[in-house]
Amino acid sequence: MALGTHLQDDLQRFRGRIFVAIGLVAVCFLLLVVRLFYLQVIRHDDYQAQAESNRTAIVPIVPNRGVITDRNGIVLATNYSAYTIEITPSRLRAPLEEVIDELAQVIDIQPRDRRRFKKLREESRSFESVPIRTRVSPEELSRFAAQRYRFPGVDIRARLFRQYPYGELGSHVLGYIGRINSQEKQKLAEEDEDGNYHGTDYIGKLGVEQSYESELHGVTGFHEMETSAGGRAVRRLRSKPATPGKTVVLSIDIVLQQLVEELYGERRGAMVAIDPRTGEVLAFVSKPTFDPSLFVEGIDTENWKALNESPDKPLLNRALRGTYPPGSTFKPFMSLIALESGKRTPQQTFADPGYFMFGNHRFRDDKEGGHGMVDMRKSIVESCDTYYYLLARDMGVDMMHDHLKPLGFGQYTGIDILGESRGILPSTEWKRKNYKKPEQQRWYSGETISLGIGQGYNTFTMLQLAQATAILVNEGVQMRPHLVKEVVDPISAERRAIAKEPVADLKYKPEHLATIRQALVDVNLYGTSASSFVGAPYTSGGKTGTAQVFTVKQNEKYNASHLDERLRDHALYMAYAPAEEPKVALAMIVENAGFGAQNAAPIARRVFDYIIMGRYPSQEDIAAVQRGQATRPIGIPRAAPTRPMTAQSAAQTTP
Repeated sequence: MALGTHLQDDLQRFRGRIFVAIGLVAVCFLLLVVRLFYLQVIRHDDYQAQAESNRTAIVPIVPNRGVITDRNGIVLATNYSAYTIEITPSRLRAPLEEVIDELAQVIDIQPRDRRRFKKLREESRSFESVPIRTRVSPEELSRFAAQRYRFPGVDIRARLFRQYPYGELGSHVLGYIGRINSQEKQKLAEEDEDGNYHGTDYIGKLGVEQSYESELHGVTGFHEMETSAGGRAVRRLRSKPATPGKTVVLSIDIVLQQLVEELYGERRGAMVAIDPRTGEVLAFVSKPTFDPSLFVEGIDTENWKALNESPDKPLLNRALRGTYPPGSTFKPFMSLIALESGKRTPQQTFADPGYFMFGNHRFRDDKEGGHGMVDMRKSIVESCDTYYYLLARDMGVDMMHDHLKPLGFGQYTGIDILGESRGILPSTEWKRKNYKKPEQQRWYSGETISLGIGQGYNTFTMLQLAQATAILVNEGVQMRPHLVKEVVDPISAERRAIAKEPVADLKYKPEHLATIRQALVDVNLYGTSASSFVGAPYTSGGKTGTAQVFTVKQNEKYNASHLDERLRDHALYMAYAPAEEPKVALAMIVENAGFGAQNAAPIARRVFDYIIMGRYPSQEDIAAVQRGQATRPIGIPRAAPTRPMTAQSAAQTTP
């Protein structure tokens, strides 16, 4: 009986264990079913995408960057293909420096290549390839290919390189491209554009290359490849071709641009020439220039130091960012607002003794003994300072500010490249905002006087002065200045013209505009710039100016020979032609060159001869202008530049 009871207990325990085991198996099976359901149903799409990704690889197709041409179709920026030797640091099996040293025994690697590689590596991630040598010769390519097995992590890659066929010519307009840095990558990601830059290492950094990046870059394509387990391509599944970047056509005439840059020579300065009817910029010169090709592959330390530390500041776009006192080129605009505000009439005269007294301070005129009785025309033609000292006092700083602001002084013009300086058109409010101490915030009446002759706090860009001149000769109608004329789709050939609608009509009275324009014509016929226009077959208007850099003491006389060259006065000039129906309005400065009549107006004369008559001066005449000795009438000029300006020099262009 006891044995039977014991067996019965064992059987019950065995059955309990069986049920527990069955329960555990059922639970595990249920978990397996749930897991299978989760993996195969809920996560089906995700894992299918991962599986497909393991089976396939997406290879980006980098689009050809768009071409930049001048208004006549001359190619200024294009592309060419070349091979590079690149290192992917994460794939190396030996220390990086050892690999480079061994590689240098196969191909030529200069110290500048090492410095550039180091700089680019700092801006890249470890799994990204970085070029150690670019534009490798066929001989070097063959040597490396034969010994490639020795260098895991070092590869040959074909890349498109940006080419600027004319070197430094127009560099401040064109800008340059460079490798995409971390900040730019972040910005592209924020704008959801990073996908379009897969496989692309370069982006516009300055000038038109930067401002028209979206048009020039194009749309990245791709090859979808089926790969083996080892990652080797088996076959192409599908493709989407890249869409090349658009052609950007500048309003710049590159032959005119070259002419002006040649006329400046080694001198520093800027010129902006605008078609007042459309706002198209015909020449946009900043001297000295730089070679944009230096930046394409990453500029080396030596070249960067030379450019960045040069006292001539070649990287400064003087036409866009350089701000200067306008000097006497400001006087025609002062006269215009005096007429519009009713502060002066054309016939009203004032006696000029050669100075203007304000309190105990004597503001001197440039002519000893003065100009006698002066009306508005004479004040412009003979550039009488005293007339404008008195006018500035009568108007006051705030009235001057309010009437000059619509002409664009101290305002952004809205030109289609980035980095424009605003300049300073002073007012009492401006001074309160820009100075901290109460005594500095106060506007003193004596500060107003020098504003009338374009000195004092007045500082403007040549772009602003050129725009104001264009408004003056375009019957008070303001056009927005722009460097790009149109954008052309290379596939459809569709052309998108840059808008030419007026920005504003300032509603100046025609008789007031006519008074100022006639005075400016007389300046070139009888006044300070008359010698530069002797024998001109057209009529033009203009106004010379001299802007102080160094202020001499009240009782001392300015003597340029006693000053360091960089402390001497700037030479300025604003002008337009032909006088009857202006095709071009310009403003220019030659830094530390002295009088505008001697060093600036002669350049404008050659510009007008080219635009109106189609004439290009001889090299002898260009040299005379560079020396500031172009006082004689111009001889028979040639019709073509000394440097061939055709698109044939860019025959290897990849459009």
